[in-house]
Amino acid sequence: MLKGVHQKLEAQQTPAFFVRGPSVFSRMVFFCALSVTIMAVDARLNYLSQVRQAFIAALHPLEVVANAPSEWTRDLQKYFSAHNALLQENYALKEQAFEQKVLLQRFNTIEAENTHLRTMLNGNIPIQPKAILGEISHMGRDPFTHTVVVNRGSNHNIKAGQAVVDSKGVIGQVTRVYPFTSEVTLITDKELSIPIQIERNQLRAIAFGEGNNTLDIPYLPTNVDIKVGDKLVTSGMDGVYPAGLTVAIVTKIQQNPESPFAKIVSTPVAEVNNHLQLLLIDLPEAQESKVPALDAAVGNPAPTEQNATTQAKTITKSKQKTLKNRAKANAPH
Repeated sequence: MLKGVHQKLEAQQTPAFFVRGPSVFSRMVFFCALSVTIMAVDARLNYLSQVRQAFIAALHPLEVVANAPSEWTRDLQKYFSAHNALLQENYALKEQAFEQKVLLQRFNTIEAENTHLRTMLNGNIPIQPKAILGEISHMGRDPFTHTVVVNRGSNHNIKAGQAVVDSKGVIGQVTRVYPFTSEVTLITDKELSIPIQIERNQLRAIAFGEGNNTLDIPYLPTNVDIKVGDKLVTSGMDGVYPAGLTVAIVTKIQQNPESPFAKIVSTPVAEVNNHLQLLLIDLPEAQESKVPALDAAVGNPAPTEQNATTQAKTITKSKQKTLKNRAKANAPH
């Protein structure tokens, strides 16, 4: 009996654990062909764009949740770094303000003494020029000139020829005026020149723009008392730029044995690329009063808004030629 049961059990077949279908290679070829077909149809008909957008919209909350830890860590690091930087900057600004207050007290004393001495000697008290705050709208579109456009024009009482400065030093001069904007030519432009003097020894000279973010001081002898690091300030001889404004720092002095003149290169201190705010200084009243009288004497009409945009460049070019001739005449032979 046991023998029969054993025979019946041996006759039974073991059940299959996996149902075998098409081979793995066949399924791979099929799905690859299906993927290529769907991609080709989607690229041609673009019928899956809505489906992709729906999937992206549905997955956006998951992306936000997944990126939240890294963003929190980055914001936390940024907060502490910015907090420390602000604390250090606040401390430095307080220390600088304290030092400037002490210097300002001495400056007020010297200014009062200077005014008193001028009054006793019947000298003219220097006029404090007025200024209008403006912002740089965009850089000039001409790649061969160094100009910027500011958001102040004739409607804001801006006139051609006004000096433009920032918190560091001289930027340039207004050369074109429009109703709501003005074009400012930088001191590094080849069309502009500016009378300067060395702050250390009060040596006066003329600086010309070289067109490559530097200034050149030509027609000075090789034995001139100028050193690298000297600060150049406005001399006020032209009546446009008030005296004492910082212009540039001497960065290179080259001497050629074949030339009696030294090559003196300086770098402007104004930061046009870092700041947007600037000041447009009014022209001196004496200069403004002489221009109409001179025009009336020679029979020229008074300047109007149409020709005011080109007046400054004409004055600048003629002034540049005059200054070059004077510099050549004063240079040693």
